[in-house]
Amino acid sequence: MPTTATTDRPSATVLGQQERRVLSAIGCGLRDDEVAAALAIPEDAVAGHLARILVKLGLRDRSAAIVHAFDCGLVVPGDGPRTRPAGPVPRTTAGREAGPQVRISLLGPLRATLDGRPLDLGHLRRQAVLAALALGAGRPLSRQELLDDVWGTEQPAANVVPVYVYRLRKALRAGDGPDAVIEHARHGYRLVPGAVDVDVARMEELVSAIGAADRAGEPAEAVRLCARALELFRGELLAGLPGPLAELERMRLGERRIAIARRKLEGQLRLGQESEAIAELFALSTAHPLDEPLAAMLMRALYRDGRQAAALTVFERARARLADDLGVPPSRMLRRTRQMILRGDEAGLGLTPTA
Repeated sequence: MPTTATTDRPSATVLGQQERRVLSAIGCGLRDDEVAAALAIPEDAVAGHLARILVKLGLRDRSAAIVHAFDCGLVVPGDGPRTRPAGPVPRTTAGREAGPQVRISLLGPLRATLDGRPLDLGHLRRQAVLAALALGAGRPLSRQELLDDVWGTEQPAANVVPVYVYRLRKALRAGDGPDAVIEHARHGYRLVPGAVDVDVARMEELVSAIGAADRAGEPAEAVRLCARALELFRGELLAGLPGPLAELERMRLGERRIAIARRKLEGQLRLGQESEAIAELFALSTAHPLDEPLAAMLMRALYRDGRQAAALTVFERARARLADDLGVPPSRMLRRTRQMILRGDEAGLGLTPTA
């Protein structure tokens, strides 16, 4: 049967002291015999306590009780059975000032580390839930949003999101403190701001800095920042992760990567660094043969490097590929680049190195 969601359920304050202790132990994943041993009570008493807990809290089954134990603050991922005082529990901030300990990398196969140590995130569907939260940039995601992002139209019959989040909390908990990396808010789940370093966020910060360097007329600094941003990419984006969100983000982040590479190469051409740019332009143009701005940049770099014939060959190959694959002629930009090369118009090509 579906696991009942714990949102808007009665809090653990309606439970007696022994029931709270039992719920805390169950929330830690203990079996009835283990709960009995931990709390020094008969095993059949554990079953009775659990039955009363489910009735008082309006929960359907043991799985729902495990999730509720975490969400109401009775249990901390990774800890043994413990009790907490009733009422709101202030979030501990110790350790946050030193910077996030958990790092999540999305610009390649999903990876999470704690103080440099790789973490076991479980199966791919659970990893996709974590990726959705990381891509949410701190915005709470409802359970339905997570279901839509990760499962699409083929959604599970059971309410698995709370269980997945519970397992991820256990995997990601930083240090021995009580803080969870994923918090449960009124409108859904989100990564706790400041608790996690996400490479996509770092990349976007670098992109903003690149724009500032461009506006300040500092092409060398812009090239340096572009190189730093490109170093964050580690192969196939979100490799293997299922769901509509992962598919869309693979395309979006792939376009972002190409755009940053273009800005870096454009900066190198402005600085007169044609030799450094040509090899990378050839590689990118081979990987993206229908990308006309890349072809135009390669033509300009080759011409500036004294290789006019090679530059014109790039144009002919691009024209043939566009005709064969898309049935269209080269764009005005590509044709204009060819004409300027034939005329030797270095000013028009923007090839004068920046002082």
